[in-house]
Amino acid sequence: MMSGSEMRPQAGGEAVDPEVEALLFDAASVFGNAEERNRFLRYACREDAEMLRRLQALIGMGPPADDFFEFEPQVEADDVPSGVHQEDGLGVDVGRYRLVERIGAGGCGVVYLAEQREPVRRKVALKIIRMGLENPESTMLFEAERQALASMNHPNIARILDGGTTESGRAYYVMELVDGEAITTFCDSRKLGIRKRLELFLEVCRAIQHAHQKAVVHRDIKPSNVLIETQESKPAPKVIDFGIARNVGLLSEDGQISGGGLMGTPAYMSPEQVTGNEPVDTRSDVYSLGILLGELLVGSPTHLPLDLLDRSIEDIRDIMRVARPILPSVALASRKPGERSRISRERDVAEDRLLAWCRQDLDWVVGKAVERDPSRRYETVEALAADVCRWLETEPVGARPQTRRYRLAKLVNRNRLWFGAGTLAFLGLAGGLSIATLLFFREKEARAVQEKLRLQAETAHHAETQTRKLWEYRSRVAESAVRLRYGEVSGAE
Repeated sequence: MMSGSEMRPQAGGEAVDPEVEALLFDAASVFGNAEERNRFLRYACREDAEMLRRLQALIGMGPPADDFFEFEPQVEADDVPSGVHQEDGLGVDVGRYRLVERIGAGGCGVVYLAEQREPVRRKVALKIIRMGLENPESTMLFEAERQALASMNHPNIARILDGGTTESGRAYYVMELVDGEAITTFCDSRKLGIRKRLELFLEVCRAIQHAHQKAVVHRDIKPSNVLIETQESKPAPKVIDFGIARNVGLLSEDGQISGGGLMGTPAYMSPEQVTGNEPVDTRSDVYSLGILLGELLVGSPTHLPLDLLDRSIEDIRDIMRVARPILPSVALASRKPGERSRISRERDVAEDRLLAWCRQDLDWVVGKAVERDPSRRYETVEALAADVCRWLETEPVGARPQTRRYRLAKLVNRNRLWFGAGTLAFLGLAGGLSIATLLFFREKEARAVQEKLRLQAETAHHAETQTRKLWEYRSRVAESAVRLRYGEVSGAE
């Protein structure tokens, strides 16, 4: 184990501060992809090939190498149970907690899976400030995170259970252990539809709104900081990592750390976090939530170059100053056909239907949330959540112009059953009226034909009568003529 006061010799004879190597080691360990990790190390150690070789070798050792820099046991030898490997930093007691496994690292702290021994036995997450970062600035950041978590009480925010300071002066706190997946991974692996994804997103919004009501701005909302765990067979989001959160009273800060770095994750950072020209307030979280919403709809954001982290801080700033988030429909349409099909399958919806949903309303919601000008965004996370609720309930979303045609279309879609029943009733009425009209005209025509036949019959009867009378008269005249011929004058008269 190497103490923070020792210096390692450099190839050129200059001493290398082990704290620098520790910071680089921890920063590289965050990368899950070996290629990205090596690219970061090559850039960070471009002037020191020996340090690059040493860090690559240590990272290749895996978890045991973590504590070459990370953790020095802060307990007496007599307190360490037999069989515990002190050299790897695990199995060491921190107060009434025993470290079991390293599960993550942040800007100024490392998170361990730990076992609480008393008054109850349970697994927890213990975050302890990095060794060598016990300076006032880092301690203030760590304390701010601890106080931020302590001030909140929401089912979708990881609760803080305990806290303290080790004998060597390293601050730590204990949280409930969230055993879950990143929200995007959870949704994609289970092929959740858009409605279920948005319902989870609403729970995240409520958690962030709760934090804002406690005067805390998260400033690092991204999928890996929104974990989904299953509670009673129901997915439940948990917002974690308030490591760079800020109290509203400190919002005049520009969101940067000492040394000119950027505090946050580039793809999800609001423009004001990048430039530092404007105060970072709750609308910065609205921006990050807008990026997360777009990712839940159509996949990872694509508005930044893939090699962004390989560039210098100033280059990153310049790129992010001009970068514009892409609307969901544009992002989906611009992907390759195979990728579009995969995205639609993961969301259990037809590709054209997903594209139509985005173009009709969801583009407007995401677009308003990720406006570069904070004054043009949703004023609060609650307002963003309200628009998502409106979409789920087929109501007009506030982000879109409220034209009469749009509102009428929403009214029809929202009341399809009633409009369908009304349409059927109207069609039935119209059909019945048409049939009645047809029958009326047919009956009228039949009556006209009947009247014509009656008149023809009367005419024929009259002609027959006249003809019969005529023949009768002729018969009588003939008879009279015969009688006159034979001299029967009286009979002929």
